[in-house]
Amino acid sequence: MRSKRIAIVLAVAAAVAAVVAVPAFAVRGDDAKRVSKNGKAEGVISGVHVAVEYGAPSVNGRKIWGGLVPYGQVWRTGANEATTVSFDRDVTIEGKPLAKGTYAFFAIPTEASWTLIFNKTAEQWGAFKYDEKQDALRVSVTPAAHAPVETLTYAVSGDAVALDWEKLEVAFHVAPAAAH
Repeated sequence: MRSKRIAIVLAVAAAVAAVVAVPAFAVRGDDAKRVSKNGKAEGVISGVHVAVEYGAPSVNGRKIWGGLVPYGQVWRTGANEATTVSFDRDVTIEGKPLAKGTYAFFAIPTEASWTLIFNKTAEQWGAFKYDEKQDALRVSVTPAAHAPVETLTYAVSGDAVALDWEKLEVAFHVAPAAAH
């Protein structure tokens, strides 16, 4: 009887530990020893709270576009863990619907246009295990020339989320989804 109680207590303790530990995985890793520090951009677009969490690499004299970030390949849009973007309401991105939630944010850059990818597997390291079957949405946008930016940054401003790095800005427009 006593061993049965001990087994139940251990099982309950293990279950509680698992539930408590899960939220810890939802946070970007400690960046104290990382070269690319964690960044976060938050804002409200037409009543929609938007948050972007990312690793912020620097140019450091490197060729970024078509070099460090190859053209035509999936990129994690930051450093370290995959960049995530969260919406607290259903939205449209460049006019296409996307359910509220948190998504890994990837891109396939080319010189002329970028494919932006919102992937349902939000928590992943880089793009090493990226699975196209988990994409919730893909949209195409055009990059724009920008004043030089040494360290990658995101901004939530006006009706858009923008990534600025090196001499480019890549932005996507967000709007609340129409109520049904």
